[in-house]
Amino acid sequence: MEVIHKIGRRKTAVARVYVAQGNGNITVNKKDMADYFTTAPLQYKVKQPLTMTNNDGNFDITVNVYGGGITGQAEAIRLALSRAMCEVDAENRAILKPEGLLTRDPRMVERKKFGQKKARKKFQFSKR
Repeated sequence: MEVIHKIGRRKTAVARVYVAQGNGNITVNKKDMADYFTTAPLQYKVKQPLTMTNNDGNFDITVNVYGGGITGQAEAIRLALSRAMCEVDAENRAILKPEGLLTRDPRMVERKKFGQKKARKKFQFSKR
């Protein structure tokens, strides 16, 4: 099996995932996944496509991720891994699709407007 390269995005985070045959090592930005994502929910999000398709220890995964926060980065990695698992075996699509793991979340941060404090919050109006 050759190396599979897939891209996942969430908010402003972009993750490039390289999946090769191996024994389950996950490296994120040249660090171990447990060192990069310190909390259990984020580690669960990253591993979710692997556990659902029963591929926990079958692949070595290298990830380059940038932009956004750690939650957006974890979800970007999850999307890229889901796409890679579909390329490994087409039957995985039927497992991942109903869970929504193959859908790119389109929500982005709304831009700040001029004359306002934030995107929707206004400056306080006082009548004196």
